[in-house]
Amino acid sequence: MFTISKLTRAALVGCLVTASAVAIAQDGTIYPLEAPPEPNAIPLNTGGVEGQTLPETWFRQWGDPMARNVSMATLTPFLPKPEVATGAAVIVAPGGGFRWLSMGNEGWEVAQALADRGIAAFVLKYRLFPTPESLEEFAETQNRTFASATPRPAGSAEQERPRPPRFSLSNQLEDAEAAFDLIVKRAKEWGVDTARLGMMGFSAGAGLTMYATLNSKKMDLDFIAPIYGGMGPVEVPKNAPPMFSVIATDDFLFNGQFGVIESWYKAGKPVEFHLYQNGGHGFGLGNPNRTSNRWFDQYIHWLDVNGFLAKKK
Repeated sequence: MFTISKLTRAALVGCLVTASAVAIAQDGTIYPLEAPPEPNAIPLNTGGVEGQTLPETWFRQWGDPMARNVSMATLTPFLPKPEVATGAAVIVAPGGGFRWLSMGNEGWEVAQALADRGIAAFVLKYRLFPTPESLEEFAETQNRTFASATPRPAGSAEQERPRPPRFSLSNQLEDAEAAFDLIVKRAKEWGVDTARLGMMGFSAGAGLTMYATLNSKKMDLDFIAPIYGGMGPVEVPKNAPPMFSVIATDDFLFNGQFGVIESWYKAGKPVEFHLYQNGGHGFGLGNPNRTSNRWFDQYIHWLDVNGFLAKKK
């Protein structure tokens, strides 16, 4: 087990601790973890990762199960009970800097919460960039990932210009598109109204959500929810969907930026933005004594007010 730097600890503060992890130290230490069973995970058959020679492995950090070296994408359905099902559906993309995935905090727990509200949820375990075999070396890649993610100061000329990703997200986009296609194909079986199919992502998953929105020629998303993702300005497509966005002022990705919100607003697209006093980065559904803890209820209210939760007659 290895402890990561103060920067990474600050970046990940607020991860929701599950009951099963109470005995695990909550100090940012990385612990090896046997891969948990994923009996409902459906392979997306999008191929592997070039140059990846290591198998998928898991670890626990902040009490949360996380996967790395993912080279085979999967989709795991969380379907609501028929009596509460609304027909709405959401693809859920966990975060982790495209090098690991916070599967519990930003995946399964969020998906179950959506299903409890009558929304079919689908956790996307997308392909990742390779990381070192040893946990010690991997911890260093975490530190570098968060250091490189820190945005330019607000108002600087460099920050004001839309910037493309620093690396290719072609694999991740292909995985998201395959997930979308599978949900559409099995919509009747899963009780999904394809006119109310959206995507939600956290941190890097928010980046993937935005990247798919801006670049995919196959995904016709009806609404999106980038949660504590990058805030830089973007080129908004003409068919951009309504957006619900959340971030905290003490999140290292915020740094006083409102670019993506302004981009959506200036393009005349519906946008709702919640800037919270505190919550840090990686808070998932919530963290004790943080103002950001009510965002999920507000998201459900936003979906409802916009007509996405109206049951089909």
